Amino acid sequence: MSENVLKEQIYIIPLRETKIVPRWKRANKAISIIKKYICKHMKTDIEKIKIDKTINEKVWEHGIEKPPSKIKIRAAKYSDGEIQTEIVN
Repeated sequence: MSENVLKEQIYIIPLRETKIVPRWKRANKAISIIKKYICKHMKTDIEKIKIDKTINEKVWEHGIEKPPSKIKIRAAKYSDGEIQTEIVN
């Protein structure tokens, strides 16, 4: 699978925008911000982005009201146009 990788990049995505939405919507907003950021920087459609389970667990780690203020993600774009994302430790 690594032989058909066109582009691989590490991003630090700021999630400060989640603080302006109501508390009970913050984790959901964080996931949508991550998708929009990856869509913009990898130049693809939002439907082709696959968010890894570890990213979702990291965002929801402290509940819906307290997502992290930033997150470090590795994104890989494959030859079929699909983008896989995973968290970087």
